[in-house]
Amino acid sequence: MRYWAAAKAAAGAAEEPYAAATLAEALDAARRLHTERPEFARVLLRCSFLVDGDPVGTRDHTTVQLAEGGTVEVLPPFAGG
Repeated sequence: MRYWAAAKAAAGAAEEPYAAATLAEALDAARRLHTERPEFARVLLRCSFLVDGDPVGTRDHTTVQLAEGGTVEVLPPFAGG
């Protein structure tokens, strides 16, 4: 997982590995990993996600399959252009 902007600050890391079959599983694991950082879970609620470069959009995260060695980009809302 690669964290950007506020997600990066809330996680205290720019990226970290994940072992999950779906986006929902990966996000649950990340929340558990960062329980000492409650802002992280709040930031994730506002984020959008790219999986291997493709936008997730409004799809249910339990249906978004992750490939081994893939990349999940965690993108909080950005201000400006």
